[in-house]
Amino acid sequence: MLTILYVVLAVLVGLLAYAGIQAFRLKKAVTNLTQEQFIEGYRKAQLIDVREPKEFDAGHILGARNIPSSQLRQRFNEIRPDKPVYLYCQSGARSARAAMFLKKKEYTQLNQLQGGFRGWTGKIKSK
Repeated sequence: MLTILYVVLAVLVGLLAYAGIQAFRLKKAVTNLTQEQFIEGYRKAQLIDVREPKEFDAGHILGARNIPSSQLRQRFNEIRPDKPVYLYCQSGARSARAAMFLKKKEYTQLNQLQGGFRGWTGKIKSK
């Protein structure tokens, strides 16, 4: 019984350590911006919506390009590494993963909309 408890404890410690490392890596890879901060800079940057096309067509931030996270590995070269990149998705999870991927490809000016499109109150465009 005690052995099982030690195994469960070791797994929990491992999971917590992994989560901590991921959070640290994410913080180094991308800057989380409030909507106000996002609005201040996205017009001078590359605005990328990483949601899927159906989500994008239902409504997206005015001026955004759609490069779905499912296609990012094949299409990342459409994003210039020398210009700031502003990413967003529905909640922030996919844009965080996209930022981690782009960081590995040596993109340095990565920003994401805190809370994602779900909380956006600015101008949108839909088809």
